[in-house]
Order: sequence, then C-alpha cells, then structure tokens
Amino acid sequence: MDIAIRRAEPDDYEGVWRTFQDESVYSGTLQTPFTSQEQWRKRLSEHGDADYMLVACAGAQIVGHAGLHPLGKSPRRAHAMTLGIGVTGPWQRKGVGTALMGALVELADNWLNVFRLELTVYADNQPAIALYRKFGFEQEGVLRCYALRGGRYVDAYFMGRLRPKSMPV
Repeated sequence: MDIAIRRAEPDDYEGVWRTFQDESVYSGTLQTPFTSQEQWRKRLSEHGDADYMLVACAGAQIVGHAGLHPLGKSPRRAHAMTLGIGVTGPWQRKGVGTALMGALVELADNWLNVFRLELTVYADNQPAIALYRKFGFEQEGVLRCYALRGGRYVDAYFMGRLRPKSMPV
C-alpha cells in the first residue's frame, strides 16, 4: 500500500493519539503511556505556524507522524529546528519513517531555509539511528541517563545534521 505524507490537521488528533497507544512508539519518545485524546486534540489545534506536524497515511489510517519545531524564540537559533518521529509497530521498517524523514528534510532544506536539524534518539534504538544517518545526521554527543523508560534510565544520543551543499558565510 502506498504511503501519503501530508500536514496534520486538528481532526487528525485521534489517529495521532492511536499511534501513541503503541508501546513501540511511546517508548521511543519522551511521551508516557496513557496520553489522552484531549492532549493530542489540543496539541494539534494549538501548535504555532512555525511547527510543522506531518502524518503518514495508509489509506485513511494514520500509521506515523513527524514534527519539525523551532528551537525557541532566540533569533540566534533561527537557523535550526528539532524534529521528532513515530511510526506504529506494524508499519516500522516498511518505508514510513523514510518517507516522513524525506518530507521533513525537503521542507527544512528547500522551503524553510533551515541550516541545522537536531534530534535526540535513545542509544539502543539502532533502526532509528540508521534512519537518521541515512539522512546525514551525525552523533554529536551522549546524554547519560537521559530519560526514564520502563523503570530504567537510558542513554540517548544527540544528533545533528547540517544542510549539505551550502555552508553559511
């Protein structure tokens, strides 16, 4: 089945919420189990214009989502954004993450003039790390005991990507 990537709409909250019912999704992020639909309704309806929330759809079903977000209000960091991504278990390793990452990178490089992309990823999430490396991300640091996951503190990598083919003067 083909995967369609599009900008998330406020009415997509139930589909995004449903992805976070999957342990493989929430355990790979800083989200906790048992988020409410209302939390996702508010998040999708209240995000700012500078936040780009995308969904991956297989037919009418949302099977993944990704976001590209500013790193604050300082003009000194206007050249950089952070991203997050989640794909439901049955759709992992089927090209959904690649499609979402491709859309984020295309948006950042060619439409938003973002020079630097940043993310954190759990050090034991090898499939995600491989995906990020495929798009030019490099490990820039290790965050020891970064987050509590399943009762244990886990390390994360801080990864960054500089836009290729253009270096700022």
